Amino acid sequence: MSEHLPADQGTRDVFVRLSALIYAGADEADVYQTIVDAARRLVDGCERASIMLKRRDRFVTAASTDDIARLADQIEREVREGPCYDAVLDEAYQHDTDLTSGTSPWPRFTERVLAETPVRSAIGYRLFLDGDKVGALNLFADEPGALTERSADQGAVLASFASVALMAVRAREEAATLRLGLQSNREIGKAVGLLMAAHHMGSEQAFGVLRRTSQELNMKLTQVAEEVVRGQEQQFGSTSSDGQG
Repeated sequence: MSEHLPADQGTRDVFVRLSALIYAGADEADVYQTIVDAARRLVDGCERASIMLKRRDRFVTAASTDDIARLADQIEREVREGPCYDAVLDEAYQHDTDLTSGTSPWPRFTERVLAETPVRSAIGYRLFLDGDKVGALNLFADEPGALTERSADQGAVLASFASVALMAVRAREEAATLRLGLQSNREIGKAVGLLMAAHHMGSEQAFGVLRRTSQELNMKLTQVAEEVVRGQEQQFGSTSSDGQG
């Protein structure tokens, strides 16, 4: 496959920009959209592309270059077959260079795609996250034979990059969740300490006060803790001002 990989400067520049986008902290939707847009530049014959991800028990289109690619994904979901489905289930990418040949491995998908869209060639690549197959990158062309073996090799490089992007986005989300959790714990700890000092109670009793208040006011525990801390800070500020006056 290596003799077919794109090696021109323009292609390398695209991957550099994609990498910068991911690690600069762009949100998930922007990363996926940039990948499918890049497919048209990096893969010979590719006119449309989409990323379809498995969320719980169903597939959703996370990004697409246009409405036709999105419609092709929708058809796959409705007939439950096609390059994306097989890419996720099987170990190899799925490639039908000519959907009009009558030999497609996805007869229901092909029948509807030919009737409802201009798509005539398709490739699907599985995407991995922590070793699990979580979706697929789909490439489409409107001319039979436009997506060649060379195209398939080029697309494989982009699909590998897309899997790395999935892992980067997940890692960033987990880090953000951890930071929020740590911040929440700090606020709750402050509130517990303030209640203990103000009302001469133990830590368990103070935490119980926070929890009951949270339930009674239908507020998150963190929000109640923040209000306790804010109120105490305002009280000290007021006392300090009074003392200066």
